Amino acid sequence: MKAFGFLSFGHYGSGRGHADPDARQALKDAIEIAEGADALGVNGAYFRVHHFARQSASPMPLLGAIAARTRHIEVGTGVIDMRYENPLYLAEEAAQLDLIADGRVALGVSRGSPEPALRGWEAFGYLGSTDPRGADIAREHFDTFLRAIKGEPMTYADPAQYGAGARLAIEPQSPGLAERVWWGAGSGRTAEWAGEQGVNLMSSTLLTEANEGTFAAQQADQLRRYRKAFAKAGHTRTPRTSVSRSVFPIVGPEDEIFSYMGARESRDQVGVIDGFTSTFGRTYADSPDVLIEQLRADDAVMSADTLMLTIPSQLGPELNLRILENFAKHVAPALGWKPNTEGPVQGYLIAGR
Repeated sequence: MKAFGFLSFGHYGSGRGHADPDARQALKDAIEIAEGADALGVNGAYFRVHHFARQSASPMPLLGAIAARTRHIEVGTGVIDMRYENPLYLAEEAAQLDLIADGRVALGVSRGSPEPALRGWEAFGYLGSTDPRGADIAREHFDTFLRAIKGEPMTYADPAQYGAGARLAIEPQSPGLAERVWWGAGSGRTAEWAGEQGVNLMSSTLLTEANEGTFAAQQADQLRRYRKAFAKAGHTRTPRTSVSRSVFPIVGPEDEIFSYMGARESRDQVGVIDGFTSTFGRTYADSPDVLIEQLRADDAVMSADTLMLTIPSQLGPELNLRILENFAKHVAPALGWKPNTEGPVQGYLIAGR
């Protein structure tokens, strides 16, 4: 581990009091948490994207606001559901965000997790999927998006203005943006596919498989398979990888609120989601010395360059910034953390290449 950030689901309610912010308050809290995290040296501010739900949705307005009010922290998503996206419009938005952020974007995309709506992407106008989960539409949109941000021509120009045969790329372009795109993978095979595409890897908060071994061991194997596929495909740059965990350092009496979370989910969970038997990672909640020992023994955390801490964003900025500050002061340095003031995060070199 070299870096850590926070991953917010952006839950909100009706604004009826503590732990029940309305949508406006949830967005303002997100900006305040990101600003505070930037000052603490935290490396990333990442947001989940869901539709037809009371949580983070279309992310660009929020990410743009954060990028304009921070200096060092990486801003991004984990992940944008490509089934719901116009890939060229997203390419324009992503390029503008990356320019505002001076190259601090970490844009996580994928097929997306299960949504409340039945085939909700069709309500957004994207029809024709032959897959019950819309994976074919997601990958088709992703391919178009990736080609667009790389500057490939995407349409023919008006011959009255440009002459016959001219073609146009989307504008603006942000150099290097394609190297800051991540694919969210929930299985080893999907991780291999991401490696073949040459994009970075966000290993999901759940794995859509229940193989032998712990969640951490399965995820570490996923990272190995990704790096092997990345190198085999001939990509020469050093990619980024991330995993997410729920980690709550208990430093003082005010942190005891988190102890019940560790007791409730202190081991991996297996369930069925979206028709797949899936494995969910455990929650870590303990004193810093115990957390350091536990996380050092977590093969996936130590193999990935970036750890995303899932936060209870609906509890407000003060509590969430205490979680991040406790982790930054008392846990992260022992795991290899370098604060955001030391420059952009670099991935681990792929062994044997």
